[in-house]
Amino acid sequence: MEIVERTVNDVTVLDLKGKMTLGEGDELLKDKINSLLAAGKKKLLLNLEGVPYIDSAGLGEVVRTYTTVSRQGGSLKLLNLTKRIEDLLSITKLLTVFDTFDSEAEAVKSYK
Repeated sequence: MEIVERTVNDVTVLDLKGKMTLGEGDELLKDKINSLLAAGKKKLLLNLEGVPYIDSAGLGEVVRTYTTVSRQGGSLKLLNLTKRIEDLLSITKLLTVFDTFDSEAEAVKSYK
């Protein structure tokens, strides 16, 4: 998996590309989020458009990331969920936890 970081206004957008599975992407995301938080970046948006598949470890990492960011006083939101990921979040009742968006402009605007 690869992560491309870009900034829109004062929101850090992470474009994720590739499968998010055990040993493939979960550690990468953790390290990236930790370095962003250490740099004081607390408005984070995960763009999942390029993630075709996510397993339980990948999902666990997204939840852990959300918890870590929230504890640091930050905000993590999700963008461009694929049907598969949306279904997975719905089944696990996590869809109610995350703020999700289909439009990057709307997502960026939602940060206070």
